[in-house]
Amino acid sequence: MTAAAVAFAATLLGVSVMAQEPPRPRARDLGIAPGVLAAGPLNAITDVDGVRVGHVTRVEGDAVRTGVTAIVPHGGDLYRDKVPAAVVVGNGFGKLMGVTQIRELGEIETPIVLTNTLSVPDAARGVIEWTLKQPGHEGVVSVNAVVGETNDGRLNDIRARVVTPADAIKAIESAAGGPVEEGAVGAGTGTVAFGWKGGIGTSSRVLPGDLGGWTVGVLVQSNYGGVLAVDGVPAGKELGQYYLSRYADEGDADGSIMIVVATDAPLSDRNLERLGRRSLAGLARTGASISNGSGDYVLAFSTAEGVRRTPQRRAGVATVDDLANDRLSPLFQAAIEATEEAILNSLLKARDVEVVRDGAIRRIEALPVEPLKDILRRHGRGPNSD
Repeated sequence: MTAAAVAFAATLLGVSVMAQEPPRPRARDLGIAPGVLAAGPLNAITDVDGVRVGHVTRVEGDAVRTGVTAIVPHGGDLYRDKVPAAVVVGNGFGKLMGVTQIRELGEIETPIVLTNTLSVPDAARGVIEWTLKQPGHEGVVSVNAVVGETNDGRLNDIRARVVTPADAIKAIESAAGGPVEEGAVGAGTGTVAFGWKGGIGTSSRVLPGDLGGWTVGVLVQSNYGGVLAVDGVPAGKELGQYYLSRYADEGDADGSIMIVVATDAPLSDRNLERLGRRSLAGLARTGASISNGSGDYVLAFSTAEGVRRTPQRRAGVATVDDLANDRLSPLFQAAIEATEEAILNSLLKARDVEVVRDGAIRRIEALPVEPLKDILRRHGRGPNSD
């Protein structure tokens, strides 16, 4: 049997096993709904109208556990109708591509693609190739590909660099609205968070009508450490797995997280930066240590048509919508809550992942649901709590 056939068989086996396992819960299935604002109908970044998400998952042989996730801001021509955007850095130990042009011009002109650390260049090639081949782009000679990453080397043979430009293109072209697959999928296939299996997670919040009715959606790629808190409950400590529990294991807090924030509120890039900064508060609520070796990044963008950087608006003096500063605080609250819940969903929806490295089996288990439910119940959280 060829190597490709072995890899394909392994992938089918993994899919078959997963199909036999009971579904893992989201946070709300456990009665956990951080904050005070209502979630959107999907409780996902795709609640922001026009936003689409696509995954490519690479599970091959004994050691490849990685992938690509693409977030497409709207269904039009992204290069022509750029969206205002901002980048926020918590700790900057990362390899986020395209950041300087976002900061300089305050806009994004391609899909946002997430993958593993060593695959950023290949994913960027895919983003560029996809952009250049779009109708009407025959004269395009400059593309600012936006590619984020976390290091999935604990579970994935990252040096094999199996992610290809074609994977990035497939993730973009398969991106769709509707429910978003979470957990060990796409760019979250090989990630680890708080010592348990991390992955892709998403959530959203919708403001009441008299506050504008705007939606904020968040998607995360979780791969970091600290002392896990679930809706304020010290779950990591009570489960006996947390940073500094053994003092010498300094690396337990290292890792990274990519946070993508979308909104339909008409925000300038300046206020998108302020919105993105609040996501770090949601990250902190989960118990993140934001350590020396962590890359913590937020990419925030607005899909509102009144703020898009269209060719006409870029041609000279333009009139654009701009939500007043005094209207932003509810959106800040929405970003905090949605980020916290998206991270919890990334952990809860993930499944155990096993690889063989250097002849030994390495297994990262998913966050244990039943013990967590008992802990939450003791703290008065969730259904049937004391």
